[in-house]
Amino acid sequence: MIHKRRDKPIGLRMLELLSKRMSIDSKTMQQYVSLKKGYEGELFFDTFINELKEECIILNDLLLEVNHTVFQIDSLLITQEKIQLYEVKNFGGDFYYEEDKLFTRNQREIVNPLHQVGRSNSLFSQLLIKLQIKMPIEAFVVFVNPDFTLYQAPIGKPIIFPGQLKRHMSNLSNTHSRLTNYHKNIAEQLVERHIAEPLYPHVPHYDYQLLRKGITCQKCDSFSITVERKYCSCNLCNHKELVSLAVLRSVEEFTTLFPKEKITTNIIHDWCKIVTCKKRISRYLESNFQKEGVRQWTFYK
Repeated sequence: MIHKRRDKPIGLRMLELLSKRMSIDSKTMQQYVSLKKGYEGELFFDTFINELKEECIILNDLLLEVNHTVFQIDSLLITQEKIQLYEVKNFGGDFYYEEDKLFTRNQREIVNPLHQVGRSNSLFSQLLIKLQIKMPIEAFVVFVNPDFTLYQAPIGKPIIFPGQLKRHMSNLSNTHSRLTNYHKNIAEQLVERHIAEPLYPHVPHYDYQLLRKGITCQKCDSFSITVERKYCSCNLCNHKELVSLAVLRSVEEFTTLFPKEKITTNIIHDWCKIVTCKKRISRYLESNFQKEGVRQWTFYK
Protein backbone atom coordinates (compact mmCIF):
# COMPACT_ATOMS: atom_id res chain seq x y z
CA MET A 1 0.00 0.00 0.00
CA ILE A 2 1.47 3.33 -1.06
CA HIS A 3 0.84 5.79 1.75
CA LYS A 4 2.98 8.59 0.33
CA ARG A 5 3.52 8.68 -3.41
CA ARG A 6 6.64 9.84 -5.18
CA ASP A 7 6.28 13.21 -6.89
CA LYS A 8 8.80 14.73 -9.25
CA PRO A 9 11.06 16.99 -7.13
CA ILE A 10 10.14 20.66 -7.57
CA GLY A 11 13.79 21.55 -8.20
CA LEU A 12 13.96 19.05 -11.06
CA ARG A 13 10.66 20.29 -12.46
CA MET A 14 11.91 23.89 -12.38
CA LEU A 15 15.17 22.98 -14.12
CA GLU A 16 13.21 21.12 -16.80
CA LEU A 17 11.14 24.23 -17.50
CA LEU A 18 14.07 26.64 -17.35
CA SER A 19 16.22 24.53 -19.67
CA LYS A 20 13.56 25.04 -22.36
CA ARG A 21 13.16 28.77 -21.85
CA MET A 22 16.65 30.09 -21.11
CA SER A 23 20.33 29.25 -21.47
CA ILE A 24 21.74 27.55 -18.39
CA ASP A 25 25.43 27.08 -17.67
CA SER A 26 27.20 23.73 -17.92
CA LYS A 27 27.41 23.23 -14.15
CA THR A 28 23.65 23.71 -13.75
CA MET A 29 23.04 21.42 -16.72
CA GLN A 30 25.14 18.71 -15.05
CA GLN A 31 23.10 19.12 -11.87
CA TYR A 32 19.90 18.87 -13.90
CA VAL A 33 21.07 15.69 -15.62
CA SER A 34 22.11 14.22 -12.26
CA LEU A 35 18.74 15.04 -10.63
CA LYS A 36 16.88 13.61 -13.60
CA LYS A 37 18.91 10.41 -13.57
CA GLY A 38 18.37 10.02 -9.84
CA TYR A 39 14.61 10.47 -10.18
CA GLU A 40 14.47 7.95 -13.04
CA GLY A 41 16.34 5.46 -10.85
CA GLU A 42 13.83 5.93 -8.04
CA LEU A 43 10.93 5.36 -10.45
CA PHE A 44 12.62 2.17 -11.64
CA PHE A 45 12.99 0.99 -8.04
CA ASP A 46 9.29 1.75 -7.51
CA THR A 47 8.35 -0.79 -10.19
CA PHE A 48 9.79 -3.49 -7.93
CA ILE A 49 8.66 -2.33 -4.50
CA ASN A 50 5.12 -1.58 -5.69
CA GLU A 51 4.68 -5.24 -6.66
CA LEU A 52 5.17 -6.58 -3.14
CA LYS A 53 2.46 -9.10 -2.33
CA GLU A 54 2.54 -9.11 1.46
CA GLU A 55 0.97 -6.31 3.50
CA CYS A 56 3.25 -3.31 3.81
CA ILE A 57 3.17 0.48 3.77
CA ILE A 58 5.36 2.38 1.32
CA LEU A 59 6.44 5.97 1.96
CA ASN A 60 8.42 7.74 -0.75
CA ASP A 61 10.62 10.84 -0.64
CA LEU A 62 10.40 11.64 3.03
CA LEU A 63 12.17 14.82 4.12
CA LEU A 64 12.41 14.68 7.90
CA GLU A 65 14.03 16.63 10.71
CA VAL A 66 15.32 15.56 14.09
CA ASN A 67 17.44 17.56 16.51
CA HIS A 68 17.62 20.43 13.99
CA THR A 69 19.09 18.15 11.32
CA VAL A 70 17.28 17.49 8.03
CA PHE A 71 17.62 14.17 6.22
CA GLN A 72 15.94 12.48 3.28
CA ILE A 73 14.77 8.91 2.72
CA ASP A 74 14.20 7.80 -0.88
CA SER A 75 11.91 4.90 0.03
CA LEU A 76 10.66 3.56 3.36
CA LEU A 77 8.88 0.26 3.85
CA ILE A 78 6.87 -0.62 6.95
CA THR A 79 6.19 -4.33 7.44
CA GLN A 80 4.86 -6.25 10.41
CA GLU A 81 8.26 -6.81 12.00
CA LYS A 82 10.48 -3.90 10.90
CA ILE A 83 11.02 -0.70 8.97
CA GLN A 84 13.33 -0.75 5.96
CA LEU A 85 15.04 2.31 4.49
CA TYR A 86 16.34 2.43 0.91
CA GLU A 87 18.89 4.83 -0.53
CA VAL A 88 18.46 4.46 -4.30
CA LYS A 89 21.39 5.10 -6.67
CA ASN A 90 21.24 5.11 -10.45
CA PHE A 91 25.00 5.04 -11.05
CA GLY A 92 26.12 3.66 -14.40
CA GLY A 93 29.58 2.47 -15.40
CA ASP A 94 32.59 1.09 -13.54
CA PHE A 95 33.44 2.00 -9.95
CA TYR A 96 35.75 0.57 -7.33
CA TYR A 97 35.71 0.44 -3.53
CA GLU A 98 38.87 1.08 -1.52
CA GLU A 99 39.46 1.93 2.15
CA ASP A 100 35.79 2.71 2.76
CA LYS A 101 35.71 5.09 -0.20
CA LEU A 102 34.03 4.93 -3.58
CA PHE A 103 35.79 5.95 -6.77
CA THR A 104 34.96 6.18 -10.46
CA ARG A 105 37.20 4.26 -12.82
CA ASN A 106 39.24 7.40 -13.48
CA GLN A 107 40.00 7.64 -9.74
CA ARG A 108 37.56 10.45 -8.90
CA GLU A 109 36.16 10.01 -5.41
CA ILE A 110 32.40 10.38 -5.01
CA VAL A 111 30.19 10.48 -1.95
CA ASN A 112 29.95 7.00 -0.47
CA PRO A 113 26.24 6.09 -0.38
CA LEU A 114 26.94 3.75 2.52
CA HIS A 115 27.82 6.82 4.56
CA GLN A 116 24.60 8.48 3.39
CA VAL A 117 22.41 5.55 4.36
CA GLY A 118 24.27 5.22 7.67
CA ARG A 119 23.53 8.85 8.45
CA SER A 120 19.85 8.41 7.53
CA ASN A 121 19.65 5.27 9.65
CA SER A 122 21.14 7.03 12.67
CA LEU A 123 18.91 10.09 12.40
CA PHE A 124 15.81 7.98 11.74
CA SER A 125 16.57 5.91 14.84
CA GLN A 126 16.72 9.13 16.87
CA LEU A 127 13.38 10.19 15.42
CA LEU A 128 11.70 6.89 16.35
CA ILE A 129 12.98 7.27 19.91
CA LYS A 130 11.54 10.78 20.01
CA LEU A 131 8.19 9.44 18.75
CA GLN A 132 8.34 6.52 21.22
CA ILE A 133 8.17 4.00 18.39
CA LYS A 134 9.87 0.66 18.93
CA MET A 135 10.55 -1.03 15.60
CA PRO A 136 13.77 -2.57 14.27
CA ILE A 137 15.33 -0.73 11.32
CA GLU A 138 17.20 -2.07 8.31
CA ALA A 139 18.81 0.29 5.83
CA PHE A 140 20.10 -0.51 2.34
CA VAL A 141 21.85 1.13 -0.56
CA VAL A 142 20.22 -0.04 -3.80
CA PHE A 143 22.08 0.23 -7.09
CA VAL A 144 19.40 -0.07 -9.78
CA ASN A 145 21.29 0.57 -13.02
CA PRO A 146 22.05 -2.72 -14.86
CA ASP A 147 25.16 -0.99 -16.30
CA PHE A 148 26.67 -0.55 -12.81
CA THR A 149 29.75 -2.50 -11.74
CA LEU A 150 31.54 -2.16 -8.40
CA TYR A 151 35.01 -3.68 -8.21
CA GLN A 152 36.36 -4.77 -4.83
CA ALA A 153 32.85 -4.62 -3.42
CA PRO A 154 32.88 -5.06 0.37
CA ILE A 155 31.27 -8.19 1.78
CA GLY A 156 28.69 -7.87 4.52
CA LYS A 157 27.67 -4.29 3.72
CA PRO A 158 23.95 -3.41 3.29
CA ILE A 159 24.19 -3.19 -0.50
CA ILE A 160 21.68 -4.48 -3.05
CA PHE A 161 23.17 -4.77 -6.52
CA PRO A 162 21.06 -4.69 -9.72
CA GLY A 163 21.16 -8.47 -10.09
CA GLN A 164 20.00 -8.93 -6.49
CA LEU A 165 17.05 -6.54 -6.53
CA LYS A 166 14.48 -8.95 -7.90
CA ARG A 167 15.52 -11.64 -5.40
CA HIS A 168 15.42 -9.15 -2.52
CA MET A 169 11.85 -8.18 -3.36
CA SER A 170 10.86 -11.81 -3.85
CA ASN A 171 12.12 -12.61 -0.35
CA LEU A 172 10.07 -9.73 1.05
CA SER A 173 6.96 -10.94 -0.78
CA ASN A 174 7.43 -14.40 0.73
CA THR A 175 7.78 -13.05 4.28
CA HIS A 176 4.53 -13.09 6.23
CA SER A 177 3.36 -9.59 7.13
CA ARG A 178 0.08 -8.44 8.63
CA LEU A 179 -0.36 -4.79 9.53
CA THR A 180 -2.30 -3.31 12.42
CA ASN A 181 -3.37 0.19 13.40
CA TYR A 182 -0.02 0.49 15.17
CA HIS A 183 1.81 0.31 11.83
CA LYS A 184 -0.64 2.68 10.17
CA ASN A 185 -0.17 5.14 13.01
CA ILE A 186 3.60 5.06 12.44
CA ALA A 187 3.05 5.92 8.78
CA GLU A 188 0.70 8.77 9.69
CA GLN A 189 3.20 10.25 12.15
CA LEU A 190 6.01 10.14 9.57
CA VAL A 191 3.89 11.75 6.87
CA GLU A 192 2.83 14.46 9.31
CA ARG A 193 6.49 15.21 10.02
CA HIS A 194 7.41 15.32 6.34
CA ILE A 195 8.78 18.75 5.42
CA ALA A 196 6.57 19.94 2.59
CA GLU A 197 8.61 23.03 1.80
CA PRO A 198 10.94 21.92 -1.01
CA LEU A 199 14.67 22.48 -1.09
CA TYR A 200 16.02 23.36 -4.54
CA PRO A 201 19.48 24.91 -4.28
CA HIS A 202 20.43 23.94 -7.85
CA VAL A 203 17.99 26.32 -9.55
CA PRO A 204 19.74 29.34 -11.09
CA HIS A 205 18.46 32.90 -10.89
CA TYR A 206 15.86 33.70 -13.55
CA ASP A 207 13.66 36.60 -14.55
CA TYR A 208 10.28 36.55 -16.28
CA GLN A 209 11.31 39.05 -18.93
CA LEU A 210 14.30 36.95 -19.97
CA LEU A 211 12.43 33.66 -20.36
CA ARG A 212 11.25 32.49 -23.75
CA LYS A 213 7.47 32.71 -24.05
CA GLY A 214 5.17 30.31 -25.85
CA ILE A 215 3.46 26.93 -25.55
CA THR A 216 5.77 23.95 -25.96
CA CYS A 217 4.90 20.60 -27.48
CA GLN A 218 3.70 18.15 -24.87
CA LYS A 219 5.65 15.36 -26.59
CA CYS A 220 8.94 16.83 -27.87
CA ASP A 221 9.16 20.21 -26.02
CA SER A 222 9.42 22.14 -29.28
CA PHE A 223 8.22 25.75 -29.48
CA SER A 224 7.26 25.13 -33.11
CA ILE A 225 3.53 25.10 -32.37
CA THR A 226 0.65 26.25 -34.54
CA VAL A 227 -2.87 26.86 -33.24
CA GLU A 228 -5.45 25.28 -35.55
CA ARG A 229 -8.95 25.87 -34.22
CA LYS A 230 -9.29 23.56 -31.20
CA TYR A 231 -5.79 22.11 -31.40
CA CYS A 232 -2.16 22.99 -30.90
CA SER A 233 -0.18 21.17 -33.57
CA CYS A 234 3.56 20.56 -33.41
CA ASN A 235 5.31 21.26 -36.67
CA LEU A 236 8.17 18.92 -35.78
CA CYS A 237 6.58 15.73 -34.44
CA ASN A 238 2.95 16.35 -35.54
CA HIS A 239 1.63 15.84 -32.00
CA LYS A 240 -1.76 17.43 -31.39
CA GLU A 241 -3.18 18.70 -28.11
CA LEU A 242 -6.38 20.54 -27.30
CA VAL A 243 -5.66 24.25 -26.95
CA SER A 244 -7.54 24.31 -23.64
CA LEU A 245 -5.29 21.57 -22.20
CA ALA A 246 -2.15 23.19 -23.60
CA VAL A 247 -3.06 26.49 -21.96
CA LEU A 248 -3.75 24.81 -18.61
CA ARG A 249 -0.43 22.98 -18.86
CA SER A 250 1.26 26.32 -19.51
CA VAL A 251 -0.49 27.81 -16.47
CA GLU A 252 0.91 24.98 -14.36
CA GLU A 253 4.39 25.72 -15.73
CA PHE A 254 3.98 29.43 -14.95
CA THR A 255 2.86 28.80 -11.37
CA THR A 256 5.74 26.36 -10.84
CA LEU A 257 8.27 29.01 -11.82
CA PHE A 258 6.41 31.97 -10.29
CA PRO A 259 4.39 30.62 -7.34
CA LYS A 260 3.91 34.07 -5.79
CA GLU A 261 2.55 35.72 -8.94
CA LYS A 262 -1.19 36.08 -9.51
CA ILE A 263 -2.72 34.25 -12.44
CA THR A 264 -4.32 36.85 -14.72
CA THR A 265 -5.59 36.78 -18.29
CA ASN A 266 -2.91 39.24 -19.37
CA ILE A 267 0.02 37.35 -17.89
CA ILE A 268 -1.11 33.96 -19.22
CA HIS A 269 -1.85 35.50 -22.64
CA ASP A 270 1.72 36.83 -22.69
CA TRP A 271 3.14 33.54 -21.37
CA CYS A 272 1.38 31.38 -23.96
CA LYS A 273 2.07 33.89 -26.74
CA ILE A 274 0.57 31.92 -29.65
CA VAL A 275 -3.06 32.02 -28.44
CA THR A 276 -3.93 35.44 -29.81
CA CYS A 277 -7.44 35.81 -28.37
CA LYS A 278 -7.47 37.03 -24.77
CA LYS A 279 -11.14 36.13 -24.37
CA ARG A 280 -10.24 32.53 -25.15
CA ILE A 281 -7.60 32.55 -22.41
CA SER A 282 -10.07 34.15 -20.00
CA ARG A 283 -12.65 31.49 -20.78
CA TYR A 284 -10.22 28.66 -20.01
CA LEU A 285 -9.22 30.30 -16.74
CA GLU A 286 -12.80 30.89 -15.64
CA SER A 287 -13.68 27.26 -16.36
CA ASN A 288 -10.83 25.81 -14.32
CA PHE A 289 -9.99 28.27 -11.55
CA GLN A 290 -11.73 30.34 -8.92
CA LYS A 291 -12.23 33.92 -10.04
CA GLU A 292 -11.33 36.74 -7.66
CA GLY A 293 -11.72 40.50 -8.10
CA VAL A 294 -13.42 42.44 -10.89
CA ARG A 295 -12.43 44.09 -14.17
CA GLN A 296 -8.72 44.96 -14.37
CA TRP A 297 -8.16 43.52 -10.87
CA THR A 298 -9.45 40.05 -11.80
CA PHE A 299 -7.18 37.12 -11.05
CA TYR A 300 -7.58 33.36 -10.63
CA LYS A 301 -6.53 30.82 -8.06
